Amino acid sequence: MRATIFTRTILTGLVIILAAGLFAVPASAQADKEWSLTSLSSEIRTLTQNVSPAVVQIYTSSFGSLMGSTPQGAALFGKQQATGSGIILDSSGYILTNNHVVAGAKRVQVRLSPHALGMDAGTSILETGGDLVGAQVIGVDKETDLAVLKINKTDLPFLKLGDSDEVFQGQLVFAFGSPMGLNNSVSFGVISTVARQLEKDNPMIYIQSDVAVNPGNSGGPLVNSRGEVIGINTLIFTQSGGSEGLSFSAPSNIAKNVFNQIRATGRVKRGIIGVNPQTLTPWLAKPLGIEIQWGVILGDVFPEGPADKAGLHVGDIVVSLDGKRMENSRQFEVNLYNKQIGGKVSLEVVRDGKKFTKEVEVVERAEPDYRFFEMITNERNMVKKIGILALDLDKDSSRLLPFKTRRTEGVIVAALAVDVSLLGDHFVPGDVIYTVNGEPVKGLRSLKTLVKELDYGASAAFHLERGGMLHYLIMQVE
Repeated sequence: MRATIFTRTILTGLVIILAAGLFAVPASAQADKEWSLTSLSSEIRTLTQNVSPAVVQIYTSSFGSLMGSTPQGAALFGKQQATGSGIILDSSGYILTNNHVVAGAKRVQVRLSPHALGMDAGTSILETGGDLVGAQVIGVDKETDLAVLKINKTDLPFLKLGDSDEVFQGQLVFAFGSPMGLNNSVSFGVISTVARQLEKDNPMIYIQSDVAVNPGNSGGPLVNSRGEVIGINTLIFTQSGGSEGLSFSAPSNIAKNVFNQIRATGRVKRGIIGVNPQTLTPWLAKPLGIEIQWGVILGDVFPEGPADKAGLHVGDIVVSLDGKRMENSRQFEVNLYNKQIGGKVSLEVVRDGKKFTKEVEVVERAEPDYRFFEMITNERNMVKKIGILALDLDKDSSRLLPFKTRRTEGVIVAALAVDVSLLGDHFVPGDVIYTVNGEPVKGLRSLKTLVKELDYGASAAFHLERGGMLHYLIMQVE
């Protein structure tokens, strides 16, 4: 579930803990304990006053399928509204938030606090609502679930992105945002884990904390005691739908790279050197007879790629990149992202117990082009029985794929249907289907005919190309 941050305050719990401690210490120490609690409360108040003006509430409007249906079972279609949070990172009006906050939005608006505009918020505990202004989506990055907005305002308060590599387990952190649309909320907790990978094959990692996070706070900041943003609150794990102490934030070092690139060019370019980096662990090092038990081992070196041309081999261990120690594959990839395309990086490498340095060129990672989404409609391209929307493989559509197809006839899987339940393996957008049960797929009409003949409950074998590699997919039609 996607979410953002805070409604809970745990000062009460802290008071209980400290109060219990008062009975275990001499009376002379009680004054120091009381002063410490008062000082902490004052420090948090100051921190909140400094951070809050740079946190915004985001409102989006879009059109789509609504929850519920008519008595006849027809889907409802209409205007949808949602809310999230964001962070002003530049005084000229650049705002960072989550991509899922603005995805599909036809209209984006930002509510600024009165303090951000230099307005008098008044003396009432119910401060005035601030100003609602229109925002432009400058660019998004789906891989990190981040987006950059721009509003036509200047001289705004802004926050500084800190160094997420300095985050440590147990560190006290604070989250700001608008949970459930309740703007200007704050909570705090501790860092549970500094780097959590939620999906095995997903390169994105998150900072995990026990800070209260709820829907509506996506895109809000996770800050340290100095008021520096060390994470962008992105999602939670929950069974109840609310906060259960498992919140995840995109690290600030990743966010900084995405923000700077989108602000400059409108998109994110990622540098690579043509290797498949993997984290070296003791479990991997022992069977390979490697004495080093940390670093990045090269699981693959792509033929004719920059690393291959520089003389790197499969099994080489990278221990540093431009002088910075490399401890895991994600750290390696993130540091490459920041490098200039066409420039070079210096890698300290260990091979057969010997250490040496290699200079390797950085090239831009090829990104899949999914413009074929614009070429499909539900009525024409739906293959409902297998739960996909597909289009003919031809000269035009094949150009939109990130690889050169092995064949000239087939269909491209453009999207997955959301209302079809299938057992077994599943398709991935970008798959190119060539055969069904050994029968050639010559186009969309051919695929529909072949699929129509499949009996419910029967297994079907699809031969397809995925990412440039041929692949058999076995599916049971339910």
